[in-house]
Amino acid sequence: MSGLLSSKPWLQALKRKWQLYRLADPTFRFMFEPAPTDEWVALDCQTTGLDLRKDEIISIEAVRINGNRIMTSERLELLVRPERGVSAESVRFHQLREQDLADGLPADEAMKRLMHFIGSRPLVGYYLEFDLAMVERTIRPLLGIGLPQPRIEVSGLYYDYKLSLLPSHRQHGVPYIDLHFATIMDDLDLPQAVAHEPLNDAVRAALAFVKLRQLQGVA
Repeated sequence: MSGLLSSKPWLQALKRKWQLYRLADPTFRFMFEPAPTDEWVALDCQTTGLDLRKDEIISIEAVRINGNRIMTSERLELLVRPERGVSAESVRFHQLREQDLADGLPADEAMKRLMHFIGSRPLVGYYLEFDLAMVERTIRPLLGIGLPQPRIEVSGLYYDYKLSLLPSHRQHGVPYIDLHFATIMDDLDLPQAVAHEPLNDAVRAALAFVKLRQLQGVA
């Protein structure tokens, strides 16, 4: 398991070249520019459910990371108006009702704002692959491609870190490592925010990312 999704550099470079060729809207070429040094964006989304085919994003939260600092003053908080409404079960999970989302942005506009906020910075998150799959379902019809930025999975970084503390695992097999977000935050001695409040989740992912980089001696 690796924190960097699709971590082979040559594969990443080939994919980015193909994406740039396929980019339908040249105004978004800025996403392919070199990323600012030591900057990332932590991302979290709330959705109406976990079905990639039919569920929708209802909020997007993102915060920038600069070195070891989490720039909460440079954050993005967007409500997104769903097309199919919000179920009672979904409301119990994320506390966002239909009336709360009535003045939310259309999904297309929300994604454009998100892309401008991210720029070319690598993306950080917990369960990031799911969030990006939901985001890219809207972005692909706009751009003809998905997001080109590198993406870093916090649970993968944590797994690699814990495994590095157990050098004998090659002889005795890979041990079980609990990757629940609350477990990761507790083990890293980081504050537990209110779960499923999106900005808190984005900030928690950012905190874990910064702490893991420090523990691994790369910050």
